[in-house]
Amino acid sequence: MVYFLKFGASWILPPGIFILAFFALSVWLWRRKEKRAASILAALTFVFYLLCTGLVAEWTMGALESCYAPPEKPEGDVIIMLGGGAMADSPDVDGKGALCASPANRLLTAVRLQRRLDVPILLSGGQAYEDTGAEAKIAKRILMSLGVPEEKILTETHSINTSQNAKFSAEILREHGLAHPILVTSAFHMNRSVLNFEKQGMEVQPYPADYLVSHHPVFHYTKLRPQTEALLDNVTVLQERLRTVVTRYLE
Repeated sequence: MVYFLKFGASWILPPGIFILAFFALSVWLWRRKEKRAASILAALTFVFYLLCTGLVAEWTMGALESCYAPPEKPEGDVIIMLGGGAMADSPDVDGKGALCASPANRLLTAVRLQRRLDVPILLSGGQAYEDTGAEAKIAKRILMSLGVPEEKILTETHSINTSQNAKFSAEILREHGLAHPILVTSAFHMNRSVLNFEKQGMEVQPYPADYLVSHHPVFHYTKLRPQTEALLDNVTVLQERLRTVVTRYLE
């Protein structure tokens, strides 16, 4: 009963309500003999519906996240953690400023690796917008509150995109004589990140984190309901695929 209620509710809330409205409009156009317009609208609505389903999101996001797997025995002389968003004025345990969900998950993986390997962490990420936080500075404060020694933390505070993450991080690594980095970022973001570091002449060991979907999914009819989360996942996949093409061929 719980699943049935969830399935039903998804059709009276966005994006489900809009999908029903567009399908109704296509039927109305068809009855008015505007069959071409009705067919185009129905096709576009169906594609939009598919992009809003968890079933499709699991497939597209799962394929992207499977590009790299975490190594069983990671080895390196430094851990690079890429930023992914921060909020400067958000209250936190030891002050103000917090990481968004994705970089917070990345940080959790990075600090566990640091404790296992006892190597420095390079935090890469600046302040992307006026009302966002300085990612590397906020992450450094959090790492220190978790017990990572300050001398084990390096910061790169100027980058505002992945290309700059790689460029500025590579410069810092060369300055410190570090040549075998372990790269920590979200699994969906790893393929493009590795490519950017390769363009800087830096070979990294990928250690993906922050997985968004199950890689052994089991079908359930609720995965056919329209969800904003599924749409966001599919948009993220499309953005990553497009940005990877731009990085590979245009930058």
